[in-house]
Amino acid sequence: MQTPNGILPVDKPAGWTSFDVLAKLRGALGTRKLGHSGTLDPMATGVLAVFIGKATSAADRQLDHDKTYEATLRLGLRTDTGDVTGTVLETAPVTVGEAELRAVLPQFTGAQMQLPPMYSAVKINGQPLYKAARKGQTVERTPRPITVYDIEYLGSPAPDEYTIRVACSKGTYIRVLAEDIGTALGVPATLAALRRTRAGVFSIEQCHTLPEILAAAESGELEQNGWVLPVETVFAPLPALTVNDGVKAHLFNGCPTSHYAAADGRYRAYDEAGLFLGLAAVQGGVLRVEKLFCERN
Repeated sequence: MQTPNGILPVDKPAGWTSFDVLAKLRGALGTRKLGHSGTLDPMATGVLAVFIGKATSAADRQLDHDKTYEATLRLGLRTDTGDVTGTVLETAPVTVGEAELRAVLPQFTGAQMQLPPMYSAVKINGQPLYKAARKGQTVERTPRPITVYDIEYLGSPAPDEYTIRVACSKGTYIRVLAEDIGTALGVPATLAALRRTRAGVFSIEQCHTLPEILAAAESGELEQNGWVLPVETVFAPLPALTVNDGVKAHLFNGCPTSHYAAADGRYRAYDEAGLFLGLAAVQGGVLRVEKLFCERN
């Protein structure tokens, strides 16, 4: 198959790291140029946007980094990783239930500071925290600003387990949130399950499983079925700007275009044939290229 350029929303399976998903897709997609945004823990499932080919440089330029998760909390248990895959550190009888949980949830919405967990990919002095954690080390960490926009109670799938939907900003650790909710309830708590249903502009409804993707790639259907989304998908909130051939040549050569009749701001730039060229910005009547995502020929 021809190597696609674009973004493939994957429904990550449980037990796989985000890197495992990329490794599996490299051969199927015929390229090593793959990236992703928003790492998911191995136990977690759900939206993992895989950036392919020229689209890889768009991963860090996304406008929307907010996430939505469905998380199942297990009360009465605390582990070293903050989820049920870790080593048990504490157990305790559960003396609270749905009513108490509903009562404390509102206090966890809004802007707040959160301490990254030791089992995380956050780097301190160039080393991911999880590598230190695996050696039994504890590294001093600094709380980071996050925002929890909304928490919704969804129900109880099992005794002492409760599922919530969390809409939050980039950098929010749901494992830490689960432990903090347990602290507010007066019982230890950990994550029993975690599913990401939205990551930026990508939703779970757009995702496909690895078996589906691998089968489509092998049959050649992945080139036509629309599962690989165009790179400009992540820039959809920006206004579109169509440029003529002369301005297009300026963008390709990195030259500014003066006296350009457009309002100041960032744009998705297209040529007159509708081809997405890349990102451009206008300031004081001068149009400049920010990043190209197409071939110059």
